[in-house]
Amino acid sequence: MKSSANPGLAVAIATLAAEKRAVGYKYDAEERMLARFEAFCRAEFPGLDTVTKASAEAWITAARERGVRPATLQGLAAPVRELARWLGRRGTEAYVLPARMLPRPARYVPHIYTDRELAALFAQTDRCHYSSQAPFRHLVMPVLFRTIYACGLRSSEARLLRPDDVDISAGVLQVRDAKGGKDRQVPVSGPLRERLRGYRARMAGQPGWEWFFPGGSVGRPLTLLNVYKNFRRFLWQARISHGGRGHGPRVHDLRHTFAVNNLRTWFAAGEDVSALLPVLQAYMGHSSIGDTAYYLRLTAESYPQIAARVQREYGDIVPPVTGGPADGD
Repeated sequence: MKSSANPGLAVAIATLAAEKRAVGYKYDAEERMLARFEAFCRAEFPGLDTVTKASAEAWITAARERGVRPATLQGLAAPVRELARWLGRRGTEAYVLPARMLPRPARYVPHIYTDRELAALFAQTDRCHYSSQAPFRHLVMPVLFRTIYACGLRSSEARLLRPDDVDISAGVLQVRDAKGGKDRQVPVSGPLRERLRGYRARMAGQPGWEWFFPGGSVGRPLTLLNVYKNFRRFLWQARISHGGRGHGPRVHDLRHTFAVNNLRTWFAAGEDVSALLPVLQAYMGHSSIGDTAYYLRLTAESYPQIAARVQREYGDIVPPVTGGPADGD
């Protein structure tokens, strides 16, 4: 009789995660999801040491009964599907959930902020006031959101910057262990550099300044929830309508707007955009040029006056807006 401790599945998950990290993936969220799957199997299918049709479908059925959204269902299924493929490559019979059995989530179309919306949003961050519960909030918020936009950063890349990652003299940010486990250097513009300089002067010497953008607790960075709550308040104050969670505008759309505005500027200046796409790719930390080329279509849809040129020069190589970058950013 097999042990209900299910050591086979747990060991397989740990080994898969270790292999993923060895080739540059973080694989933290996926490993946590698989740990939940292993615990589910331990409770519902004692002694199981692989992925079966019964266990995989029960996992999805339990999620459906909790009323999770299609996008969440995909997130629950993908790591289990990867585990089954990994087991199969090692000679263990395993069931791979068919992609067609799950509803396709509606694709989010990024909100490209207008120049007026950006100005209104940043004006509200400047009005952020002191709070005894978050004593650095009024200093952090004006610089945080400008840095996300002006450098095209992911929120996590900005909030996890350390003081030593921000080289004011050179005007460069060192982004560490970003998506795909990659590091990159991001040059900053002159105006942002001065903002960062002034911010550092006010933060230097503060007790517990371990993160460039500290959170409410000493020695901790801002949380994503903290960033989101402040962002929603600034949107409301700037009178930028929001469709609710999952509908946007989102903080991440500042990154999308950064890319689109750079392409718009290059088109307007008559630059060779094909030659500059790899520059944008490296700057944003995209894994492929296809992820960067996606912004050509966004640019054409946001600024119809250049749509004909995008179509003429790039045609069908540009992915549709509903597809999105392959790495989701």
